[in-house]
Amino acid sequence: MRTLTTTAAIFALSLALVSAAPAQVPQSFRVISPIFGQLVSFAMPSNFAVVFENTKGGHYIREAVVKGETPEQWTQMITVTGEKGMTLTPDASPETFAGTIAGGFRSACPDSFAAQPLGAMTFGRFEAFAAVIGCGRIDSGPTRHSETALLITLKGTTDYYTIQWAERGPETDEPPVRDERWQTRLNDLNPIALCPIIAGEGAPYPSCVSKS
Repeated sequence: MRTLTTTAAIFALSLALVSAAPAQVPQSFRVISPIFGQLVSFAMPSNFAVVFENTKGGHYIREAVVKGETPEQWTQMITVTGEKGMTLTPDASPETFAGTIAGGFRSACPDSFAAQPLGAMTFGRFEAFAAVIGCGRIDSGPTRHSETALLITLKGTTDYYTIQWAERGPETDEPPVRDERWQTRLNDLNPIALCPIIAGEGAPYPSCVSKS
């Protein structure tokens, strides 16, 4: 079942920012949405739109693509996920979680997989890890293509979260994991923050707006 509350929160905040600057469309807008035990906040480019959202058991996922594209045919996708209660998993860490995701990615393209860690980092008091992972050739989707993604894993109070910015392009011998644009995109997603859910507070979640 789709989580309509989160989508409503996204559009409520988007409209608030647009109203504050009616003369121009913002380059990005702050997305703040409740996912399991916390509010997850980051900046999303204004030319993206949410096309899919689902919660199934302890797993949450939301996908946004460039406006006019679809979940099946896209050039760029920003994905947010949540794993409920994962902090209780023995030996779990943002780095090992990123490695697990990268392993799944690698299984789709064992002959053209590449990865570049950007390293451990923190957002506020929360631990995180970032890497760029990619496939030079992958067969999923309408045609064979390359697919490279900036992956950020975050350890929350009780849950784990990811923010992923993926891009598809022509197939290549080596995915552009060392391209400097991925560091730029990491910067573009900031400020990234995890905030507590306050009882009775709704969108646009003012208690989290000031967090960075």
